[in-house]
Amino acid sequence: MQVLIRKARVADPQSPHHDKVMDILVEDGIITRIASSVKADAAITVDVPDLCVSPGWVDILADYCEPGYEHKETLQSGMAAAAAGGYTDVLTAPNTQPVMSNQAAIQYLLQRAAGNVVTLHPTGSLSRNAEGKDLAEMLDMRTHGAIAFGDGWKPVQNSTLMMKALEYVTAFNGVLIQVPVDNALAAGGLMNEGPVSVTLGMAGIPELAETLMVYRDVELARYTGSRLHISGITTAASVDMIRRAKADGVSVTCSVTPYHLVLTDEVMRGYDSMYKVSPPLRGESDRKALVAGIKDGTIDCIASHHRPQEWDAKQKELEYAAEGMAVQELTFNIIWDKLKKSLSTERLAELMSIRPRAIFGLSESVINKGNAASLTLFTTTGSHTLAKGAGRSKGVNNPFEGMPLVGKVIGIVNNNKVHLNK
Repeated sequence: MQVLIRKARVADPQSPHHDKVMDILVEDGIITRIASSVKADAAITVDVPDLCVSPGWVDILADYCEPGYEHKETLQSGMAAAAAGGYTDVLTAPNTQPVMSNQAAIQYLLQRAAGNVVTLHPTGSLSRNAEGKDLAEMLDMRTHGAIAFGDGWKPVQNSTLMMKALEYVTAFNGVLIQVPVDNALAAGGLMNEGPVSVTLGMAGIPELAETLMVYRDVELARYTGSRLHISGITTAASVDMIRRAKADGVSVTCSVTPYHLVLTDEVMRGYDSMYKVSPPLRGESDRKALVAGIKDGTIDCIASHHRPQEWDAKQKELEYAAEGMAVQELTFNIIWDKLKKSLSTERLAELMSIRPRAIFGLSESVINKGNAASLTLFTTTGSHTLAKGAGRSKGVNNPFEGMPLVGKVIGIVNNNKVHLNK
């Protein structure tokens, strides 16, 4: 298979071709030529105005629901959404049925996903069946392909269990992923606790439900000397704690969702269940603190927290509606549309590819001759609108559908395959 990418600006600070406009020839999955002009009769040619190319993007937490909840999403529909969104690699949540809690479950997912243009990396559950009681067989899962561990949408509440897990994974330099929610403090809440929730008369979730969990887990990581990734931080206090922990040498990293970067709890004034997420959307000062964390490097990467829901799960009273958004296909557009003045394509590549690859031990995917081609092709100009109901995901909970957003994902090259968006 030959692919010729013409006149693409390289967004890869690891590459000697960074920030240069180059032609790139890929043959049988390998970058064979990079030059200002390449002549080749390739089977596929990509020639798009203002084209950019970066190392393949990585999503560190997405829920593909299979096995057990195929009515929400399947591996095939999930990977189709990932490819359309520019992702070459995806770390999947363990909250399937049965839970990704043993080697058989891990192998099932890897076998089902094999041969796709998108590479899936299963996250194994930290506790057995994600019940938060006993440690799962993490070493066995690691041996058979689990890339990291965590209980996904069911954050570990038991401090002793969390400490034991952190100690356990040090034996093989593993990484734990935790979504920062204290369930007891968040219980009954429907949105961020603040002026908007008071005005609406809605039960609020205090920032303390997040910051207490961040503090606990950072201190446990400090105590054990283990590696921890906190995914989906939403508050200024969380950013500050992680910034200080990093300065102290604690092995903690973090990520933020696209919707927490661009939305605030003001959107809840419409009582729209599409915006019910966990952790909840916060106030403007917290949103600005997240953007500052992106700029100064405190926040390591973007996580879509792709959590598809069927119509029945969202179209009901806010109190009973399911949480989450299915925005993987538009993650790039969401953040670029709002933050294009704050982000360079170099920083985008770091957030979407370089840092997550380093944290979770994936191939660096440097854009250089002789390396395997794992590439994301995109533009930072123009406008893209995903028509309502036209997304590849089965999830109906994407509030950004129908919105014109800046930038466009052109496609991906990975696993000696090509996906190009129409």
